[in-house]
Amino acid sequence: MADHFDFTGRRALVTGAASGIGAAVARWLGDHGIAHLVLVDRDADALEALDLACSCERVTGDVADPALWARIAGLAPLDHAVINAGISAGAAIVDCDFAEWRRVMTVNLDGAFLSLQAAMRAIPGAGSVVVTASVSGLKAEPGTAAYGASKAALIQLAKVAAKEGASRGLRVNAIAPGGVDTPIWDQTPFFRDLVAQHGGDRAAALTAMAEMATPLGRYATAEEIAAQAGFLLSDAAATITGAVLVSDGGYSL
Repeated sequence: MADHFDFTGRRALVTGAASGIGAAVARWLGDHGIAHLVLVDRDADALEALDLACSCERVTGDVADPALWARIAGLAPLDHAVINAGISAGAAIVDCDFAEWRRVMTVNLDGAFLSLQAAMRAIPGAGSVVVTASVSGLKAEPGTAAYGASKAALIQLAKVAAKEGASRGLRVNAIAPGGVDTPIWDQTPFFRDLVAQHGGDRAAALTAMAEMATPLGRYATAEEIAAQAGFLLSDAAATITGAVLVSDGGYSL
């Protein structure tokens, strides 16, 4: 019986690989036999610190910089890619500085476009790509204009890529997590205030936030999202393309 989760002999790209979901995806692929990973992140130290069970090419740089992709274009061919690099932000539309809007769009959308373009060029035939979107791209909430708009656009970008790649067997899907316990929360003023209200107890603050917003009463771990992305990359998802896997604990209900 075929092992649909066997990535032996294959090569994959992961962006935003130094921490959170990206690092968890890299570890998941390494644990499932991937032969070689191309890992991209701005944090050189954290990228270097990743201990993985496969050969790796670690590339430090900004995914929104076209020169980065020109520099690593020779790392093809690839079989898979996880387009994951992104940043968080929060401000009401009337209060959002345009520079902040552009900062979010530059990383979350421009960077994802360049990453996806490079991945599609580097995968010569059949293969699979997963794009990390967010439930914020599907459900509107106050204060999420820049982030939510970038993730909504990313979902549409993945769908277009799925249609363009289908004729050669290239599958492209998006995963839309809700709350995930990653360092991105620590960049958010609301969460920092919540941690302070809980006497500096980060875990308690995260639990309280999850219970307020999520029917299941918990957020996902990065490892859970990585396993779900791994499924979409794998041969077990051979007929799935252009889909959005919402993994939000029921938040969008």
